[in-house]
Amino acid sequence: MTVHIEGIVALAVFYLLILAVGIWAAWKNKNSGQAEGTDRSETIMVGGRDIGLFVGGFTMTATWVGGGYINGTAEYVYLPESGLAWAQAPFGYALSLVVGGLFFAKPMRSRGYVTMLDPFQQIYGKRMGGLLFIPALMGEIFWSAAILSALGATLSVIVDININMSVVLSACIAIFYTLVGGLYSVAYTDVVQLFCIFLGLWVSVPFALNHPAVTDITVTAVKHVYQAPWRGVIHRDDIWTWIDNFFLLMLGGIPWQVYFQRVLSSSSATYAQVLSFLAAFGCLIMAVPSVLIGAIGASTDWNQTEYGPIPPKDNGKADMILPIVLQHLCPPFVSFFGLGAVSAAVMSSADSSILSASSMFARNIYQLAFRQSASDREIVWVMRITIFVFGALATVMALVTGTVYGLWYLSSDLVYVIIFPQLLSVLFVKGTNTYGSVAGYLFGMVLRIGGGEPYLRMPPFIYYPGWIIEQRENPMTKVMDDVVVQKFPFKTISMLASFLGNVAFSYLAKYLFESGKLSHKYDFLDAVMSKHSEEIMDKTTLVPRGNNIGLSEMAPVKSRLSVTLATAFTRRDTLPKEACATFEEEDSSPDSPNHDAE
Repeated sequence: MTVHIEGIVALAVFYLLILAVGIWAAWKNKNSGQAEGTDRSETIMVGGRDIGLFVGGFTMTATWVGGGYINGTAEYVYLPESGLAWAQAPFGYALSLVVGGLFFAKPMRSRGYVTMLDPFQQIYGKRMGGLLFIPALMGEIFWSAAILSALGATLSVIVDININMSVVLSACIAIFYTLVGGLYSVAYTDVVQLFCIFLGLWVSVPFALNHPAVTDITVTAVKHVYQAPWRGVIHRDDIWTWIDNFFLLMLGGIPWQVYFQRVLSSSSATYAQVLSFLAAFGCLIMAVPSVLIGAIGASTDWNQTEYGPIPPKDNGKADMILPIVLQHLCPPFVSFFGLGAVSAAVMSSADSSILSASSMFARNIYQLAFRQSASDREIVWVMRITIFVFGALATVMALVTGTVYGLWYLSSDLVYVIIFPQLLSVLFVKGTNTYGSVAGYLFGMVLRIGGGEPYLRMPPFIYYPGWIIEQRENPMTKVMDDVVVQKFPFKTISMLASFLGNVAFSYLAKYLFESGKLSHKYDFLDAVMSKHSEEIMDKTTLVPRGNNIGLSEMAPVKSRLSVTLATAFTRRDTLPKEACATFEEEDSSPDSPNHDAE
């Protein structure tokens, strides 16, 4: 094995830069928190709620533009059986951020929540919050493991270093600066990482396009040269599958703590919306070089390169098309620069997922469910421990689990079919309760798992209309097996069934108990009768009876920054003093329309 010294040096410089920025952000975070007298735990979780548009836009974009995003987009464009038509992630996630900004960012931020699970515990109680924590945690951990695994494979392609060593080193750096700085370190390192991704990939594209072995990509987009046209095609039998996957990306990309951590860290509800729209635009821009690299891979005569006569798609290396293009179609110094971009993409997503998982555990499981009297210092230490534990768990999975991507596929599906309808219900459907939440949870889980998971070789026990049997390679044994493939859009149907089940069973339980058809003594979840004499969204109590969480624990929106974009760009010195005083008084009032409009 040949070790490329230049690549090692380039990686060392990049990692030292990221580490230095992370430590600086931690120092800035510490001084800021001490100066303002804010809780240390909240500063770690939501950055003191003073993340501005520039840093916020970068960190939200970098969270989505991870190693899986840029590698996966290039892979789907390159593969002849998919092509650009099936590279749904850029458009799906961009629309996800737009929908999140339009409908979810404002109510979540204006109510001053600290994590995504807060509204569930507010309405459904701490037990239901714990249940919903499970798929949310699985999604974050499996995602971190998947992208760390992709990084190890990428580094081994370009630099020829040991995969395990590269995974462990990258994970240790990400865990360390997340551990010492929390969201501040993650946000500021994301700015550097996103810049490296953008510059690294765009520098590589012109060199790869001008390689002698590459045919004009505008020709190969529509004509069969070395393989099927890379623009792709959606066959009639696959339309419902395409729609199912697109809704999974668009709506299933919303209920993630990594998204709401950025939303809740913004300085106002309006800024939270603007950050979402900026990140949507950023995701589309950052996908362009990956699409071009995938198209270049499909337009290359690999027999004219050092890679050899067998194309990557024919020897099981299609998922590594991006680093292969960087290595074989670009000069060494350019490929090492692109390698830094891939490393940046991975670390920008891994650190965010690890911090998100630890934030939910420390607040919603440890503090609100078990230790409501825990001190701020105690919560900080719980966060530090869980950052290390969850980071180590993701690293171990990346090293030893061959089906980590399959696990992430399944967990992301569970986030879509379980958490999204619950979030929809708790924010927008007045009157849902714990009984409906449990029913919706079970409906979504059974219907999704019942459809099976081909990547994990998990057979279905529910055969939806249009199912077929296909031969696919087993990722563990590398042997072709027969697997059941569901052509029916069962993921979206499962999500809708979960939502309708929540609403129907909530109102059924409410009717049965309030009408007296069932005695109140059977209301064992305290979900109906305990709220019979008060409004279900009464802001003095977040969860019923023994599960009470005081509103004082929810951080308020900062009134000094809680303004609309129109007023943000209006000079107040041009207004009469009386008007300015009236505006400030109304804007700072929790019950004012301006405050709620955030």
